[in-house]
Amino acid sequence: MAISQGFLHANDKAGEYPASYYTATANKQFSFPVLEGEHSCDVCVIGAGYAGLSSALHLAERGYKVHLLDAHRVGWGASGRNGGQLGTGQRKDQDELESLVGLERARELWILAETAKSLVKDLIAKHQISCDLKPGILHADHKQSYVSHSKAYAEKLAGTYNYDQIRFVDKAEIQELLDTTAYHGGTLDMGAAHLHPLNFALGLAEACQNAGVQIFENSEVQDIQKGEPARLKLANGQVTARYVVFACNGYIDSLETRVASRVMPINNYIIATEPLGEDLARTLIANDAAVADSRFVINYYRLSADNRLLFGGGESYSFQFPQDIKAFVRKPMLQIYPQLKDVPIEYGWGGTLGITLNRMPYFAKLAPNMLNASGFSGHGVAMATLAGQLMAEAIDGQARRFDVMEKVPTHVFPGGRHFRWPLMVLGMLYYSLRDRL
Repeated sequence: MAISQGFLHANDKAGEYPASYYTATANKQFSFPVLEGEHSCDVCVIGAGYAGLSSALHLAERGYKVHLLDAHRVGWGASGRNGGQLGTGQRKDQDELESLVGLERARELWILAETAKSLVKDLIAKHQISCDLKPGILHADHKQSYVSHSKAYAEKLAGTYNYDQIRFVDKAEIQELLDTTAYHGGTLDMGAAHLHPLNFALGLAEACQNAGVQIFENSEVQDIQKGEPARLKLANGQVTARYVVFACNGYIDSLETRVASRVMPINNYIIATEPLGEDLARTLIANDAAVADSRFVINYYRLSADNRLLFGGGESYSFQFPQDIKAFVRKPMLQIYPQLKDVPIEYGWGGTLGITLNRMPYFAKLAPNMLNASGFSGHGVAMATLAGQLMAEAIDGQARRFDVMEKVPTHVFPGGRHFRWPLMVLGMLYYSLRDRL
């Protein structure tokens, strides 16, 4: 299986973090060696984002000899660039999951999702990761017609799933919490949270290092020879491994076509204003929660530790990032907060995430000694971290929780890997038009 470069090299300088607010405020930046020569290990993990870091850490804690490879840097991909929202539940709502897999299995998926949130918080506490963890996500309805569903869904989570951390927010309250007239209601989930995503990833990397994981950066896998053991070929070396973990998400491309046919890369963009000061910041988001709105092309935003507004949004259907990301994302930001029209934007960056057709992650045993978890569809802070733990468990002979996720239907994109992009663009255009109506 040979890899083509694709999104892995489309928009960024090789081996360099993006010029993001997260990079500028990273607690520390590690420098790990390039893999050279012949290596052997129990498990080779490809991709040093949340899933790969978590997998490597939990395997090392179980006594496995682990090599962790990244084509660029630890936390370089979506794990170090995202909106930082640690959300409740799976990517699909529980009522949708009940229709998809039935109530009993939907309950299992709910328990796993709650476990994912707890795992992130526990890892932060255990390894003393300083990543600005704060409680609360406000889900904001941009259409009046969505409000009744939000109220019913909060009641459903309380009644069916015994979740008492979420409550309905009416129009008057949401306008007290957010200094905008863009929303008609929503829900406030205080069991959810938000954090500095790159610092969380770097903290996991330090925990991996302390647990004995050998980490290699700027070490792109070029080809894999299946077998027991598997052999991974790189530009300057080779790894022989009893097991292989694929944790590549939107960057897998042709390294494993079965994954690439189900997990499609899309780009997303975030800007950061200059520091706004305590008074203005608390006017914009009174309770310091993160916000995610109901648009299909979602707006998501929150305040940083130094009171900047970090705002993600905008539609992009190109393989390449926009030339001026700051201007690109400033437009939807001003639709929500027109009072920020004179506030300078200090950072603007893009990233690539992996989505699936039904937005549920793709877990798969690709071979007896090869596992994949990817396609977290914007819900990866929690679920990718849990995915790493589940893959470690499966390799260690305890696959029950991995199997729960693997049984969720995840289909091949229409058109396969080569034609999925234009078909997705048509779908995105339709839903973005629906957002405006």
